[in-house]
Amino acid sequence: QVQLVESRGGLVQAGGSLRLSCAASGRTLSTYDMSWYRQAPGKQRELVAIIRATGNIDYADSVEGRFTASRDYAKNTVYLQMNSLKPEDTAVYYCNARRRTVPGGPFVNYWGQGTQVTVSS
Repeated sequence: QVQLVESRGGLVQAGGSLRLSCAASGRTLSTYDMSWYRQAPGKQRELVAIIRATGNIDYADSVEGRFTASRDYAKNTVYLQMNSLKPEDTAVYYCNARRRTVPGGPFVNYWGQGTQVTVSS
């Protein structure tokens, strides 16, 4: 079992920056893919960034060049640095950990509680 606890989000003006963190307990994260998702009102949850267990990182086109995802293995924590924020980045942000329990099998997913990020224009 993995427990994920996200840092508090906040209210920031457009063009500003914010860093989210997600601390894990219960398991070491080194074998998990770690992701950040977000969900805006009336919209589906979308992938923002994924840090694979291999170390590869991919971003949604909408945040490429503005957001940076990272992980600290020693602290069992992942981060999302968000720069040049836009009003359309307003959403509840969720941390996700996933891994397959057997090769080729389904993913087991764990979610944080979500944290609100609001960007004012």
